[in-house]
Amino acid sequence: MANDSTGFRVPVFVGMDVHKETITLAVAQWDGGPAVVRGTIPNTPAALRKQLDRIGPADQLRCCYEAGPTGYSTWRLLADWGIDCTVVAPSLIPKKPGDRVKTDRRDAEQLARLHRMGDLTAVWMPTPEHEALRDLCRAREAAKRDQERARHRLLKFLARHAEHPPLGMNRWTQAYRDWLAARTLADPNRQFVLDDLRQQFADMEARVARLTARVKAEVQDGPFTALLGALQCLKGVGPITAVTLVAELGDLTRFRRPRMLMSYSGLTPSEYSSGGRVQRGRITKCGNGHVRFVTIESSWHARWGTRPDSTALKRRRAGQPEAIVHIAEKAQRRLCQRYYQLLKRGKTSGQATTAVARELLGFVWAIGQAVAHAGTEGADAGAVEALAAA
Repeated sequence: MANDSTGFRVPVFVGMDVHKETITLAVAQWDGGPAVVRGTIPNTPAALRKQLDRIGPADQLRCCYEAGPTGYSTWRLLADWGIDCTVVAPSLIPKKPGDRVKTDRRDAEQLARLHRMGDLTAVWMPTPEHEALRDLCRAREAAKRDQERARHRLLKFLARHAEHPPLGMNRWTQAYRDWLAARTLADPNRQFVLDDLRQQFADMEARVARLTARVKAEVQDGPFTALLGALQCLKGVGPITAVTLVAELGDLTRFRRPRMLMSYSGLTPSEYSSGGRVQRGRITKCGNGHVRFVTIESSWHARWGTRPDSTALKRRRAGQPEAIVHIAEKAQRRLCQRYYQLLKRGKTSGQATTAVARELLGFVWAIGQAVAHAGTEGADAGAVEALAAA
């Protein structure tokens, strides 16, 4: 197992089915034999190190496991031990159509075998800083969803008991909030429920406000301030969107071409072509849903690309390098033209906005490349232009 006939140290492929309490390991040798299950061990550093030492030296092991709720702690542990490890994208693991049996042992065997064949797709490993920022952004998204549910419960309760605001009063204005705070119901149990729903909604609002303030603080003082400031030069990209893009996409230089970034977000059209027939359909949605959501929301601003820039956008562009502002202005013109061209071709506003979102990611990619390679202080406008046209 250590060396082949020429003395070359051959790799040993280890598939690991990782759970919170246990890890099941299977080993596949480089010569093409069947994968062998080595057993299930407790998910502790000591037990894992002992089992891996039995399998082979650290420089021979090629481990892999699926990305999941256990996070990246196992990957970082193996990296500290000098063991090569790959975290695999679960949705891209090849599966037989008729395979209906799933166990920990079979999963570990399959991972070891496919890793030996090179048929597994690795996920990008975030740095601790990126992972912490991602946790913050997703906590805010979860809080926004909880706030929406609390609001719906409150409104439905009021409607069920014929409590309606005066005609002409817009919801969630100060006048509406004053009216809502003054509502009382005759039945004490119903009044108790109303008070509880109002308090729940107030708590959710306060939670969202706290998380939003923390996210915006990262723009002013954080490890990604330069990139966050550059991305906010794009029309429709504010602090929350910029932080979400950086947290979810990570290192933008890992995408060699802008089309790779578009595909990662799931905004590319599906295709079913054969022979001389080319047929494209809806977007694949096979990618990062967080990036897809904020990009589409930002792309609605393309409708107003011909209007004078808002004070907030001018303030965000102030002090940014000329090259970054240049690419943002080019994106503004291009995306606005693209939106209305698609409308003239008979596309709906939703379809046009989705197409614009796909192209917006191309400009996000160009800004990321410019900031990473040239730096925001010395980025050349001609280089940025070439990146945007790539």
